Amino acid sequence: MELHDVWFVLIAVLWIGYFFLEGFDFGVGVLTKLLARDRAERRVLINTIGPVWDGNEVWLLTAGGATFAAFPEWYATLFSGFYLPLLLILVCLIVRGVAFEYRAKRPEERWQTNWEHAIFWTSLLPAFLWGVAFGNIVRGVKIDAEMEYVGSLVDLLNPYALLGGLVTLTLFTFHGAVFTALKTVGDIRERARKAALGLGLLTAALALAFLLWTQAQRGDGVSLIAMIVAVASLAGAITAIRAGREGWSFALSGVTIAAAVTMLFLTLFPNVMPSSLNDAWSLTVTNASSSPYTLKIMTWCAGIATPVVLLYQGWTYWVFRKRIGTQHIADASHPSHASR
Repeated sequence: MELHDVWFVLIAVLWIGYFFLEGFDFGVGVLTKLLARDRAERRVLINTIGPVWDGNEVWLLTAGGATFAAFPEWYATLFSGFYLPLLLILVCLIVRGVAFEYRAKRPEERWQTNWEHAIFWTSLLPAFLWGVAFGNIVRGVKIDAEMEYVGSLVDLLNPYALLGGLVTLTLFTFHGAVFTALKTVGDIRERARKAALGLGLLTAALALAFLLWTQAQRGDGVSLIAMIVAVASLAGAITAIRAGREGWSFALSGVTIAAAVTMLFLTLFPNVMPSSLNDAWSLTVTNASSSPYTLKIMTWCAGIATPVVLLYQGWTYWVFRKRIGTQHIADASHPSHASR
């Protein structure tokens, strides 16, 4: 296996890690409006992801940086062609981070409510737009012989990509509901389990349609296996949450995300960004990659740094593993004492 193939796999792993981790905190952000009944419950939901949300975003930074270094042509075409959607995602992530930090800085109800609205919308929009972006990458976009995107924003709003956006939105919200059930106690835990069951069924219907469409367009035998794993693990996650086994459900919903992303990358390879104008103009792991020397240096750096990052992030989740409820919110009647 060539180094550019290795880095294609590593970038896929980074996106799997990002969607697995950021997926549930996007979902929790959406649930702050759909599940929480009052200010105290919204604080509980936000506190379940408070210690980890910023660490989860490191996976996105790493995936973007790895793409820039390993496949500069892919990075350039992707970020120029998808400029507006990716800019909107970036703005959402910036505002979302500010909302988490500033929400509790002042006691006024209007101040906190506005930031809670921001958390909801800046969680919902990226969860949808990431699916639209990856749907277009897999489907193929208008790339010319100069490796430049020549389409428009309207071209990105096609039925396949929009369905992909609905799948990621519902899947991440389901993932977040399961995480909420896993991390909370009391009435909010029970409601999170019920919400997860309904969201899981909706996700299953949308995901099955999207994955079958993907398989019919670009799939092969290997991608079919990944699709079966994704569908089976999602069914298992729904069954587990119905039985009250939140830990198993969360693990299986994570497997669903991993298998689905794996399927998308399998249907891409050896392309990294197919051209819908001419297959010969597609960006591949060969024509879009950096030099072998660059990839070699990157491999050594990744081999040293990655275990350290994984150990630190794993330790963070271990430290903040306990369940919380409204009874753990200090002076819930006074928003000014809200924790991050």
